[in-house]
Amino acid sequence: MTRPTRPLSSHPAEPAHRPPPPRGAEELRRVLTPQAARSAAARAADSLPGLNVLLVAGPKDHGPGEHDYPWFQQTWSELLSTAPGVRVLRAAPWPTASQWQAADLAVFYFWCHNWTHAHYADLDRFLARGGGLVCLHAAIIEDHHPERLAQRIGLAGRRPTMQYRHGPITLRFHTQPADNGLCRGFSSLDLVDETYWTFSGDPKRVRVLATSNEAGQPQPQIWTYQPAAGRVYCNVLGHFRWTFDDPLFRVLLLRGMAWSARQPLDRLEHLALSATS
Repeated sequence: MTRPTRPLSSHPAEPAHRPPPPRGAEELRRVLTPQAARSAAARAADSLPGLNVLLVAGPKDHGPGEHDYPWFQQTWSELLSTAPGVRVLRAAPWPTASQWQAADLAVFYFWCHNWTHAHYADLDRFLARGGGLVCLHAAIIEDHHPERLAQRIGLAGRRPTMQYRHGPITLRFHTQPADNGLCRGFSSLDLVDETYWTFSGDPKRVRVLATSNEAGQPQPQIWTYQPAAGRVYCNVLGHFRWTFDDPLFRVLLLRGMAWSARQPLDRLEHLALSATS
């Protein structure tokens, strides 16, 4: 690793904010595990079980470079498919019964404006059998009854009671042995994105991995939750496309995916160094 990584894509100009500068190689070296630098051939030779990843997206609902759920689904489908043993399924706006049955891990990046009893029944069955769930940014919003979503993912928000802010963010990490290495190498991380806070749910029931200082208080931005037999990883950030192109953010997200799916944390981490055009 001798040079900064390239972004996954180019980004439309966004009028109010600009992306942070590219990461340097040294920043990546400090957080990556040694296994991340192994060759593709060496990783392919590993005896790894198959991993079926279900990417769930919805229609884009913000301006250029914001809340681009279809872009994420397409780009990260291509990215994840390069990992040995990984098969990617895609659903929009909601998975079919066969997709739920096939998936080991579901990644939600969309804003569902109408959570139904059928949606929750699908999610409950998936988590009850030990499925892994990752919720990104607007996927933690429940427009009508956030307490119902919070029962499944730990914390959830509802506009307009949920507060938010766009701009520079400093995440502070709360690493403990029980965090299982999800934040290994991280003490803080500066990004330009959007934070949420004022959630429904009991913060004592989740393991908070990272906070940002909002309204004079540390507010959860990344957490894990273990309902029933399932595992849930939530990351509030991801408003802008450029955040998904940040290799340090990718490390956190890829570890969260692996943890939720009960895989070794470094199974997908090498994808933080990948780039697509």
